[in-house]
Amino acid sequence: MSLAEKLTTIRAGGVKNIPKDWQTVMGRSMDELRASGIMEGVIKVGDKLPDFTLNNDDGSAVSSHALLADGPLVVTIFRGHW
Repeated sequence: MSLAEKLTTIRAGGVKNIPKDWQTVMGRSMDELRASGIMEGVIKVGDKLPDFTLNNDDGSAVSSHALLADGPLVVTIFRGHW
């Protein structure tokens, strides 16, 4: 299953399982974020990033340079603090 297909399935599940009033609030929030211009500054697919070092899940520092030495690198950004 492609990523696009997986995302479509997730969206369909949300429409089915998330209460309509919550969907309305979530939709309004997304509209406000887009209208704020915040999307202009986000990382987009294909953007080139400068070298960076981040902590992995066990707290150890890992550099993009070291990871790229092993092959292509995919970076996933999670919005939130959980």
